[in-house]
Amino acid sequence: MRKAMTEPEVILWSRLRGRSGELPTFRRQHPFGSIILDFYCPKLRLALEIDGSTHWDDDAQLRDAARDRWLAKQGVQVLRLPASRVYRDLAGVMDEIALKAAEVERSRKA
Repeated sequence: MRKAMTEPEVILWSRLRGRSGELPTFRRQHPFGSIILDFYCPKLRLALEIDGSTHWDDDAQLRDAARDRWLAKQGVQVLRLPASRVYRDLAGVMDEIALKAAEVERSRKA
């Protein structure tokens, strides 16, 4: 586990922690197997990953894809969000999270 969250994670956490009624509860820096998820909703089995510049190169993309496949096999869906988007469009990020959470919840009820 990292000692400190990145700035985009702090910004997003401030909104997730003080969520309004439409968002489920998320945990931050949640261990799952040998991985630490940036944010995780156990009720929906939904992970939020904030991807900064360390995720842009080809090797990182391959590692992220393998990690996402492993999580999917465990029943966890992953929503990857660029850190730059957290800075420039936080309202849009929150809307996307709410839409994804609603989608996951609908699929679990079906």
